[in-house]
Amino acid sequence: MDESTVDALVTRARLLAGDGRRRILGITGAPGAGKSTLAARIVAELGPLATLVPMDGYHLSEAELHRLGRHDRKGAIDTFDAAGFVCLLRRLRAPGPATVYAPEFRRDLEESIAGAIPVPPDVPLVVTEGNYLLVDQGEWAAVRDLVDEAWYVEVDEETRLSRLVARHVAFGRPPREAEHRAYGSDQRNAELIAGTRARADLRIRFAAG
Repeated sequence: MDESTVDALVTRARLLAGDGRRRILGITGAPGAGKSTLAARIVAELGPLATLVPMDGYHLSEAELHRLGRHDRKGAIDTFDAAGFVCLLRRLRAPGPATVYAPEFRRDLEESIAGAIPVPPDVPLVVTEGNYLLVDQGEWAAVRDLVDEAWYVEVDEETRLSRLVARHVAFGRPPREAEHRAYGSDQRNAELIAGTRARADLRIRFAAG
């Protein structure tokens, strides 16, 4: 990542966190673009001013994906509980006196853990990241109005795909299966996501590296 670009983005996020009320920053982009890394970096830089609540906590369970016949394309738009994610964002936008608890997706388990991410009422910025934040279909269409800023992260395709294959291998897939996934169902998801970039407030293109 270009450090000067990241520094400017941290400054922009800090300003968003400092206007006196709870704000939500959404970071999206295709799988492997770098959105999770950027979101984590911003939250680390802002410290107690920000909490990270990834969309991935709303993955459907392994059992439910098998029941629906969707397990082989886990990560596609219809393998998430979009309505549940929207409900969480609405709660986060209007914090009451109590902590809101969000689910966390654990890649080592391939399952979400309920109530794993606490968001105290005094945290001014919630950063959420995920693939489908700017999709204008079905339940997902509500997300855009629930985030105060939406950033779209992109990188050249060769870099993005190589990262994605490496990620799949790191989590236990054989190299051939990892490539099949990255260039197959993941690529179809990426094409859908790329079609949403015009709805972003900011497009961020990182150089390879």
